[in-house]
Amino acid sequence: MAATLLVVAAVLVGRHIQHTSHTLFVGWPPLFASWNPHLGPGTPAAVAVAVAVVGYGPPLAARLPWRALLAAAWGTAMAWAWSLALVDGWHRGVATRLTTRNEYLQVIDRFHDIPAALGDFTHHILLDSPGHWPAHIAGHPPAATLTFVLLDRVGLGGGGWAGAWCITVGATACVAVLITVRALTDEDLARRAAPFLVAAPAAVWMATSADGYFAAVAAWSVALLALSVTERAGARRRAVAFGAGLLSGLTCYLSYGLTLIALIAGAVLVLGRVRGRDLAQLSPFPLAGFAVVPLLFTLAGFSWWEAYRLLVERYYQGAGGIRPYGYWVWANLACTVLITGLATMAGLRRACATLALVRHGAVMPGRHGAVIRRPDPPSRPVAEPRLALLVSAALLALLIADLSGMSKAETERIWLPFAMWLLTACAFLTRPRPWLAAQAALALLLNHLLLTGW
Repeated sequence: MAATLLVVAAVLVGRHIQHTSHTLFVGWPPLFASWNPHLGPGTPAAVAVAVAVVGYGPPLAARLPWRALLAAAWGTAMAWAWSLALVDGWHRGVATRLTTRNEYLQVIDRFHDIPAALGDFTHHILLDSPGHWPAHIAGHPPAATLTFVLLDRVGLGGGGWAGAWCITVGATACVAVLITVRALTDEDLARRAAPFLVAAPAAVWMATSADGYFAAVAAWSVALLALSVTERAGARRRAVAFGAGLLSGLTCYLSYGLTLIALIAGAVLVLGRVRGRDLAQLSPFPLAGFAVVPLLFTLAGFSWWEAYRLLVERYYQGAGGIRPYGYWVWANLACTVLITGLATMAGLRRACATLALVRHGAVMPGRHGAVIRRPDPPSRPVAEPRLALLVSAALLALLIADLSGMSKAETERIWLPFAMWLLTACAFLTRPRPWLAAQAALALLLNHLLLTGW
């Protein structure tokens, strides 16, 4: 109820502010969208996927072999994202999403000499600099733009291929999250979360923005870290740890705000009980992996810290308008409700209740589950406190991003990397089908009633 009231308040207050002072710079507050009821070629497929996930998702997630479940989750997440994108048609829904004036494909020709472009990158961030970068290029470290430059170099140029890349890679985020939950909690909770990760309302934006791709890279960095802290010592563990560090470094060069993924990584280390001698033996490998991407960009002449400083200056120069913090600091949270759904809000409430039991000594999360200290209240499943801690870390990262003031509006796409982890709270729900139906219905309504900006 509170989440619903938050969204209603954000809509009503936002419409009033936008109609009176025009300072929100969004068409349908709190979302960057416009009112445009419509159907499209993706509508029948989207409805079919929704019905299939609601009807068959929970039992299939419970009994499929693990690897088959991961493959099915990826395939279904892609089907869901593609069908939602195609509600707007191929041209408007996919092919031109990353070609508009603020998007990455606008500057492909300025990267014909990649080292020179990287060395000169910070000179074009400020609005008053010559040839300043469009909003998304200036707003992200250059690995984001470089991804699409490299796709173009290998013959996959244009908006269609860029959109297909973001959807295909972005859909793997649910797989990475499932692997993490299984490694740190138990397989049952991962299976219970799977249908909600697949049919998330977030797919409306995962399919139409590069942030879906960023979310996948960030999720895999956490998944590999989780595997490394739960794997037995050996060459495989060291390789996985190196990969976790490598993807973590790349994550930081895809989006400045994704440095907050470190909070989720910290929760992984806590849950993995990595300490002392084991930490000393493992840490060189993720640290070495993490150093690779920053080293390459620094040698090419790009300074992450200088670029971020200039971005903050550009932000307060009025890039995108000076949006009121007093509205967005809470309306951003309404955006989060819309991309994660009411099921996630219900799951978060149960996660908080689980943590409250831990705090009061009813349960204590151990390496392989919870150790019951009191017979009353009744014990929870042993893995639930561990999942609650993981979800709480994602929520904390999102709240810090909100309070920073550097994410005012458009958080329905910017916060996708955090939203994927919040969705795992749905594993706490005991009646999945009605909640899944609500999730799918929300996504279908958003996609058919609004024309989203990303």
